[in-house]
Amino acid sequence: MAGSDPRILIIADAGPRVGGGHVMRSLTLARALAARGAHCTFAASPAVAAILDAFAPDMPREEATSLDAEDLVDAVTGVAFDAVVFDHYGLARAEHEALADGRATLVIDDLADRPLGADLILDSGPDRRPVDYTLVARMGAKLLLGPDYAPVRPEFAEARTEALDRRGEPVRRILVALGLTDVGGLTAKVVDRLRPRLGEAVLDVVLGSQAPSLKGLSRIAIHDPRLNLHVDTSDMAALMRDADFAISAAGSTIWEACTVGLPSILLILAENQRQAANAMAAREAAIVIDAGADGSEAAIDRAMVRLATDQALRVRLAANAAHVCDGLGAGRVAEAFLEIVASKSAGGRHPGDPA
Repeated sequence: MAGSDPRILIIADAGPRVGGGHVMRSLTLARALAARGAHCTFAASPAVAAILDAFAPDMPREEATSLDAEDLVDAVTGVAFDAVVFDHYGLARAEHEALADGRATLVIDDLADRPLGADLILDSGPDRRPVDYTLVARMGAKLLLGPDYAPVRPEFAEARTEALDRRGEPVRRILVALGLTDVGGLTAKVVDRLRPRLGEAVLDVVLGSQAPSLKGLSRIAIHDPRLNLHVDTSDMAALMRDADFAISAAGSTIWEACTVGLPSILLILAENQRQAANAMAAREAAIVIDAGADGSEAAIDRAMVRLATDQALRVRLAANAAHVCDGLGAGRVAEAFLEIVASKSAGGRHPGDPA
């Protein structure tokens, strides 16, 4: 029965243009749903499948050539499900409602820029307000807004106390995490600027296996023992716990860093990251730099030096970041969605399902 043992289909976008963050946060939510009895399946385009292979090889999937709007319904034809999760900015109400066909629907969003066909909308932005969704949410939709609902893997909350206890120590480890897809080879550019300024500090660099920076950085790492490359790593919680500060993309990694109170330089790499990043800056919870703005390289240099030399700044950023997010959001979202799934399925099997 769907109410007690629901089958949930997850549509999460991925690829060189959007990176892997949608799939990673949807994976976190899928695991929280599974812990509460749901059966989750990803619609897996080649880009999504590559991320699942690296980080969740046992996660059930249905192969799909494309998850674009015009291909979506055909892509999941024949898949039985009781509810659907969308984490895909290229889809709007028409696609949500066509695929869900009356089933319970959760949309994970950051933009509030298009009509959404959702029973439940999740937006983790620190400054999100219900009024932002007045014109785009359908009547009766429930809103989960703010970092209390950010889908963060449980290992970050588990590392929180130990991480916070060591903030303010001298800088020995610096983390660079600019996205699995490393758009534009930015990781190598940042590492090139860091290395002359490192001293003896270790540099932990997180990359995807297809990242354009990987080949060049692998050659450098042979000769520079300070440089540690972590390819398709599942150890981000430990890396963030042990880092003294980070240079990170201003995507969903924000909430992981906040959970462990990691002082961070956040680089805005896409427009959808701007609102959350600016909210972090306003809270003095991170140093924020627009990577596409004039003078961004000099701004990154100055921020590196500030964080490396100013202990009081690192302590202040850590405390403010930890106040933003506790890392328990995935469970809150899973419980709220499963309540809606159970309510919608109370009348029995959806008529579109096979007998």
